[in-house]
Amino acid sequence: MYDVVLLTLGSERDAAGACGGGDGAGGCCGAADALDASPGKAADERCETPRVPVLACADALTDRGARVTTVTARSDVEIDAVLARLDAPARPDGLDWPDPDSKTRLVVATASDGQLRAVLRRLVRRYAPPPSRRPDDLPGNRTVPDLPPIGVLPLDPARSTTQRDLAGQLGLPREPAAVAAAVLDGRVRRLDLLRNDGGSVTLDGALLGASDESGRPLYWRGRVEVDDAVLSAGEEPLLACAVGNAGGYANLAGLPLLTGPDPADGIVEVAVAVPVVARSALGRKRVRFEVRRARGRAVAVLPRDERIPYLDDGVEGELSRKRSWWIEPGAWAVYRA
Repeated sequence: MYDVVLLTLGSERDAAGACGGGDGAGGCCGAADALDASPGKAADERCETPRVPVLACADALTDRGARVTTVTARSDVEIDAVLARLDAPARPDGLDWPDPDSKTRLVVATASDGQLRAVLRRLVRRYAPPPSRRPDDLPGNRTVPDLPPIGVLPLDPARSTTQRDLAGQLGLPREPAAVAAAVLDGRVRRLDLLRNDGGSVTLDGALLGASDESGRPLYWRGRVEVDDAVLSAGEEPLLACAVGNAGGYANLAGLPLLTGPDPADGIVEVAVAVPVVARSALGRKRVRFEVRRARGRAVAVLPRDERIPYLDDGVEGELSRKRSWWIEPGAWAVYRA
């Protein structure tokens, strides 16, 4: 028999009855994004987290014989208290470590990819050993052990028809009963994780660049390197830079950026879109976009402008200093159908 924790992310406002309708239903959609959005804010701050999918999933798990606990976490501390249930017995080196044989399974009810990222970020912080205490049993190409698998319960099962959220890209079950079956049957798919030197993680990808209120692109400058390849030296204007683990930012307004992002190939794909002015036979100026691409283990972006707007797993922010991402092959996992 498994113990299953069904985790929903909320906010302090929700606890005070100012958000979520006062029924304890699970909080504000954007609240958990805000835990992981410094600097920046959640892309979606509407208070509409539904409770019905959580109850339906809990019922389906109970019908299969699982012991179910539902938790609404409103802070990093409360998320950490849930993740501690996944710990292995104490190690001689004193490190917190996930238990590969744990009878406790975790399901995260998500209103956005940013909420799922908030939980993965806390998992990484819990289990990543400091460099000075790196154990011998940690894979040489990783800074974290195999993180415990997570069941993903989308709080809007129809969302994949209008938005390519990560659950939709990965082909994960969306209906509560199907999510429960995947978690209890234990089929696991391991996926790559992007860590960055800002202390966060990326599951899907990041898109640097923005447009003004009229939809006109706001060009920016920055040095973009992928391993030893330089996509931009920082002297020319850029429309966008996509850093892809999965395919959420593969296209920008019809412009193909990433050609084949694979969340399990151990590689990060990066693309920059550079405006190029050309003249027609009649002498008219026309702007087209040159897309430069590279694949590798790590990417670094050094802004030449003061601030560069970006989205990272759907969470808004501004980049004002160098940021580096690197791939952690197979570091996290999901329960699949």
